[in-house]
Amino acid sequence: MTTDARPSTGAGGRRGLVAYGGRVDAGTTSLPDGTRPRGYRPGVVVALCALVCVGSVAGVLALWSVFVDSLTGQQVEAAAVRGARFGQTALWRVAEHVLSVVSVTAIAGVLLVAVVIAVVRRRWELAVQVALVAGGANLTTQVLKYVFLPRPDLGVEVGSHANTLPSGHTTAAASIAVVLLLVVPARVRPVAALVGALYTAATGVSTLIGQWHRPSDVVAGVLVVLGWTAATCAITALWPARLSEDALDGPPPTPRSQTAALVVLGLVVVVAGLVAAVLLDGTWRSAVVLESREDLLTAYGGGVAGSVAAVAAAFAIVLVLRTRAGRRLRNA
Repeated sequence: MTTDARPSTGAGGRRGLVAYGGRVDAGTTSLPDGTRPRGYRPGVVVALCALVCVGSVAGVLALWSVFVDSLTGQQVEAAAVRGARFGQTALWRVAEHVLSVVSVTAIAGVLLVAVVIAVVRRRWELAVQVALVAGGANLTTQVLKYVFLPRPDLGVEVGSHANTLPSGHTTAAASIAVVLLLVVPARVRPVAALVGALYTAATGVSTLIGQWHRPSDVVAGVLVVLGWTAATCAITALWPARLSEDALDGPPPTPRSQTAALVVLGLVVVVAGLVAAVLLDGTWRSAVVLESREDLLTAYGGGVAGSVAAVAAAFAIVLVLRTRAGRRLRNA
């Protein structure tokens, strides 16, 4: 069966097909070297990546301004930290195991595996992406936390007096999940996005259970990784198409699997986001008198819900950007 396409000759005299609207002849295996599917506009993808990158930077700075550099913000998150004490003994048994997975060794191991996968698949730009996302995100978090973003002493005694935004554990977990999503074969990406979001959310919530971090720290860590991922997806969008890459990338995700993953992530964003908005609105209005068990649990629940919503939104965006950037190849 043949779809709309016209024959053309690629590098080395090889015959290929230039697809109309991204469709190609079912009997072909790849596009000619340097040829992009018709209708593919890398400038649009790069613009989307730039918008997400700028939004991520703005989000981190906004979180710091609202929850770290203001008295009300510090009081709200102090209540969330205190609320984590309720039921902590039972929850910590699980959370401790989740957090033990995140380490320098784990990051290095996943980074090595991801680079090997990219090299085996001859996707050199993905190897560059892996290094930039893992290295850039984790370095950025440490620099922001310890150099650029101070925590003023506003008289709130709960939690660490040093700045803890962004969360290093959450950044590490999110970067591990994202680099795997970037390098796996195209058809596996929707599943990788769901599993990565689950792992990252579990890590972020575990830092809240252990009172290691505040909710804004978790969300900021996710935004740091999202920003770096968006920046590196622009590399994929602009990288020249190659026959060897297209042949090894495998078929693209089915529309059903891609849509299903985005629907699941979207539902989590909506439900968790609404819960967070309702709970944190009441907490913010009563920030000065947050003392009862109900008040503290409300603040804690709002922080957890907000963190989960942020993770789901980030991975939905990553999945969309990676898919759009990958259209530079027929089978990406």
